[in-house]
Amino acid sequence: MLSQYAFADILVLFLYALTLFASGWLFSRKNRSADDYFLGGRAIPMWMVAISVLATSQSAATFLGGPDQGYRNDLTYLATNIGAFIAAFFVAIFLIPKFYQNRVYTVYELLEKRFGAQAKRQAGLMYLFGRVFASGARLYMAALAVAMILFGNIESSSVILSTLIITLVGLAYTVYGGIRTVIYSDVLQAFIYVAAACAVIIVLYNAIPVGMEGIIAALQHPAPGEPSKLRVINTSLDFSPDGVFSLWSVLTGFVLLNIAAFGLDQDMTQRVLTCKSAREGSKAMLMSVIMVIPVMLLFIIIGLLLYLYYQRPDIMAIASDGGPVPTFAGKPVTIFMYYVLTEIPAGVKGLVTVGIIAAALSTLNSGLNSMASVLVQDIYRPWRQQRSRIKLNEAHYVTAGRWAMAIVAAALGLMACLCYYWQQYTATPLLQFALGVMVFSYSGLLGVYFVTLFSNRGNSTSVMLALVVGFCVPLLMQPYVMTLYLPESMQISIGFTWQLVIGTALATLICIAGTSSPATPTNKLA
Repeated sequence: MLSQYAFADILVLFLYALTLFASGWLFSRKNRSADDYFLGGRAIPMWMVAISVLATSQSAATFLGGPDQGYRNDLTYLATNIGAFIAAFFVAIFLIPKFYQNRVYTVYELLEKRFGAQAKRQAGLMYLFGRVFASGARLYMAALAVAMILFGNIESSSVILSTLIITLVGLAYTVYGGIRTVIYSDVLQAFIYVAAACAVIIVLYNAIPVGMEGIIAALQHPAPGEPSKLRVINTSLDFSPDGVFSLWSVLTGFVLLNIAAFGLDQDMTQRVLTCKSAREGSKAMLMSVIMVIPVMLLFIIIGLLLYLYYQRPDIMAIASDGGPVPTFAGKPVTIFMYYVLTEIPAGVKGLVTVGIIAAALSTLNSGLNSMASVLVQDIYRPWRQQRSRIKLNEAHYVTAGRWAMAIVAAALGLMACLCYYWQQYTATPLLQFALGVMVFSYSGLLGVYFVTLFSNRGNSTSVMLALVVGFCVPLLMQPYVMTLYLPESMQISIGFTWQLVIGTALATLICIAGTSSPATPTNKLA
């Protein structure tokens, strides 16, 4: 362990561990109620919430996948922020005010006011199911990278041990302080992994023997017949996975994806609910969307520079060998990890390791607290209140939140370990799975909430059916599932954004088909 590190790298790792410990002790405060533990007393500064939302949306998948996108493609991934802006305004107008007016702990409590407690539990469980898969996959990606760097291999024992290390550190850092500690640590982690990205860009820029004008010219004309790698907007209409970053996909699927992420996913929305008011929460969310653009651009720029470094021998003045085959211990890895493992200078290697861990901890910590809040507020608290003759104080639910967080940590760690073995038997890239897996939960939730916001129809039965249909429709569109029920000539490959559009449309129709029954609350939301 640490055999691949120079003294400068070990020093960087030590300083990060010291900073993490000191900040964890400094930020942890006593929580007297569930409102303190899960919502920070609704008193977190707006700018900190904005950075926390940014850090939550970025993960090890972004840290590793962003450079790979730039290396293989162009800047079209940045265009997805158009969909993010549209979605952010929608959530700010239609959802955030309702969350504050109804004083909810979780976004799924709105459903209880329209359709009853059963609908709230069903939506919460759907979120938990999808979040375990998504956060578990991202945790696995971080563990894989950490295993490569710390242990020099990606054997199962090394990946599992790396998963255990990240999970235990994240749990220890979060379990006492609650959401306040999560948000404070998110600010720290965001600065760390942005600094790591900047350091890599500086190293690569200095290694490429042409100035800025030469780099831009080379990226504009990468090879005969190939489009510019600086293209931002792709107007082609492509329903396959290759077309998920096209303009039409951005204006449809990515708008829905971001509405769900900002307004229906407790992982993100919980941060917005920690602000003093709906106005402050809306500002924080919009500010986070703006900040995502330069951060995302940094990681894509790393990929563009790696393209010149490896694929343009005319610029680098080396013999052409077709570029490297990015493998490690016989396994394919992203081009960024290949560079980190083989050529990155001492000191920067330690900083990149810290950046990967920071991105992983930021995503893990947010998942721990948000999933624990749903377990306690939407499932455990109502169950306990029905069965207890004595009203329990808020300290009880704070303790329950800590136990719930430990359970969630175990579930995410187990899912990350299962992903290691899952990847051995499927050809589906894990990065694509990590980006698109929440479609299974989002489709049904979007359909249900559209009906909740803009219609008086629907009941607890139609909500349940909509959630099930929203899950099953994208599942049936997966290539590895299509082989089970369709002949090869009829199988098609559909991008996850288009799967979300189709799933949401069908879930909305199913939910709105239900009529209000006497047993179903029909009062309007505040």
